[in-house]
Formats: sequence, structure tokens, C-alpha cells
Amino acid sequence: MDDQIKNSQKESTGLPEKTENGESFEKAEGKVSGRKKRNWKLNIPLFIVEVLILAIAAAVLYVITTTTNEIERTAIDEENIIINEEVVETKEEQEKEEVEEVKKGIRNIALFGVDARDGELGRGTRSDTIIIASINQDTHEIKLVSVYRDTYLNLGNDSYNKCNGAYANGGPEQALTMLNINLDMDITDYVTVGFSGLIDAIDCLGGIEIEVTESEINHLNNYQLCMAEELGVDYIPVTETGLQTLNGMQATAYCRIRYTKGDDFRRAERQRDVLDAMMIKAKGASLTTLRDVVTSVLPSVNTSLNVNEIISVLGTVAEYNVIASEGFPFQSERTNATLGSKGDCIIPTTLEENVEMLHELLYEEENYTPSRQVKGLSDEIAQQTAEYIQ
Repeated sequence: MDDQIKNSQKESTGLPEKTENGESFEKAEGKVSGRKKRNWKLNIPLFIVEVLILAIAAAVLYVITTTTNEIERTAIDEENIIINEEVVETKEEQEKEEVEEVKKGIRNIALFGVDARDGELGRGTRSDTIIIASINQDTHEIKLVSVYRDTYLNLGNDSYNKCNGAYANGGPEQALTMLNINLDMDITDYVTVGFSGLIDAIDCLGGIEIEVTESEINHLNNYQLCMAEELGVDYIPVTETGLQTLNGMQATAYCRIRYTKGDDFRRAERQRDVLDAMMIKAKGASLTTLRDVVTSVLPSVNTSLNVNEIISVLGTVAEYNVIASEGFPFQSERTNATLGSKGDCIIPTTLEENVEMLHELLYEEENYTPSRQVKGLSDEIAQQTAEYIQ
């Protein structure tokens, strides 16, 4: 992202430039929150959106590093990833204060799920799944935050739309910028997983056991038909309800259903069902079968991480625990509206309030004050969406 884009962002949001002598921005006036400390753990079963992508990425990368030592690393230019100035300054101050402490700290990695063929995991395809995996490398605790794909945000190029458009416009670099500038994050690493490898992976496992309902059959077969035509293959329709073994095409189609009661939330539950079924089947699989699964999924993974970095996080994966999972914007601080030609969007009640809650969740900062950049974006989003919200 060039200087022109960076400058245009500051102009459009009314954000001040740095002083000529390089001094930091004045710290924004603190705002004390009267909210009680939230019990995030109570929400674990409710907001794990499309965690299938995270689990496949983790499992595949772990097996690859422990069996083949092969993984494709997609280099990105960190100079093109924008991080809000106040976030950079705060991080530098914290590093100075903790220089004598032996701590690895919290590492945030963005996980993108795209509905694309192999070799098409870069720009040009929208990210159906956006997850921030926040890993505490000292306590081995993981917090997951799904950023809903239809959330109305700044895309990182001074335009506003559904946030999944950032990946389509500029690939992982712009998607990371989108997350950073809207959420006061400092993410520079990512994992992107495509769905195309999922079909072969499930077939390699011999299929999985899934309970299919009457309302799902037609949608499941319609998705199968679409995928079969695109891939130039045949498919086997599902004809009855109940618990049954689904092959790769059927199970992948099942993952994609979002037109029954519950919409995208139910879709996420289906993906968790498929994940659970895959894990059960994998536990009894041979090493040869697991290697076949890896071979099938490998072309559908792109990442900025190298082998050593992956091993450092995933090599002791059994010691890690997911202690909190949420969706952004938060349930109490979001609304839905149709924004003209941009379609149905999820709108933060205020971006500023949602960012406060996000930092309380990830960093346990109860009185976090969002940066001036976020406040500017928050005001702009409110202004652009006001006439559409009833």
C-alpha cells in the first residue's frame, strides 16, 4: 500500500499527521468504562464461527512439519501492511518496559478461509472466513475472534464495504491492513485455507458420519451440483435423512448450506459438526491415511509463516487450550441494514465501543482507549450508515 493511500486514509478520517520532529501523537483522552468484567468463557459454544478453517489449518500445518517438512510459504511485504500509529508507539513502549522479562507474549495470526480452487488463494477471491487467533505463548491459551464477513468496515484503501472485500481487492496484505486499522491490531502473519482440498481429505478418511435433516437435503444437493459442474466431476445425491456416511463432495456441500433456519450461524454449526466427525475418523486412521490427507490438503494452504515458526506454535499443540471464542462485532453492539447497492451488512453500533470490547477480551484491558484512527473510522462508519438504520 503506497504513501498516497496512507495519506488519503488520514485525510478522510480527519486524523492528525505526526509532528515534523517525529514526536508521538498525544495519547487520546482516557475513557473509563463502567462495564462489569465480562465472563467471556460462557460464550465459547455460541460464537465459534467457521472454526473448521482454523482446525484444518492447524492440523495440516502440524502434520506437514512433523512428517514431510514441506510447506509453501507466501512472502508478503510488511511495508505494505498498515498498523495504526498509536498502536506502534504503545507496542514500542511496552517492549522497552518488558526488556528484562523473559516472556514471549501474545501473538496474533489471521486465518482466512476462501472458497477457491488450488492456486487461487490470493487476491481476487473473497474471504468467507476471517478469524483472529490470539495465542498467549506463555500460558498456552488461545482466544478466537471471528470477524463476520459482512461487517461494514474500512477496507484498508479508504473505501468502505463488507470487510471480506479487502482480501479480494488486495490479498492477505490488504486484509491484514483492514484488520489492523479498524481494530487497533498489529497482525503481520496469516494462514489462508481453500475449501477445494476438503473434498479429497474427507474421501481419504473414508467419509464421515453426519446427521442430515429434511430441510437440508435439497440445499446439500444443489451445492453438490454447482461444485460438480465447476470441477467437471460427478456427484452422488443424498436421498434420505438421518445419520449417514457422507463422502467428500457431500460433506463439503453440507458445510456450505446457509439457507435454512439460522443462516450463517447454523452454517457455522454444520462446519463444526464436520470438524468433529473428521477428528473422530482421523483418530483411528493409519499414518499412511493421514499422509494421504496431508497430500490432498497441502495445495490448498498458503501462509506467511515458515516451518520453524509453525513448529514453535503447533509443536506443543496438545498443551494449548481455547479459552474464549467470540464474534466481531459483538452481539450487543451490532445491527443489520441494507446499504443500497452494497447489500445486507452487519454494522457496528459504534466501531469504537466494539474495539474497546475486543481489547478487553484479547488483552484483558478493561479501560482500553481506542486510537484516534479508530475513532475517526468509527465516526465515518456511523455517518455513512445512519440513514439506513431504522
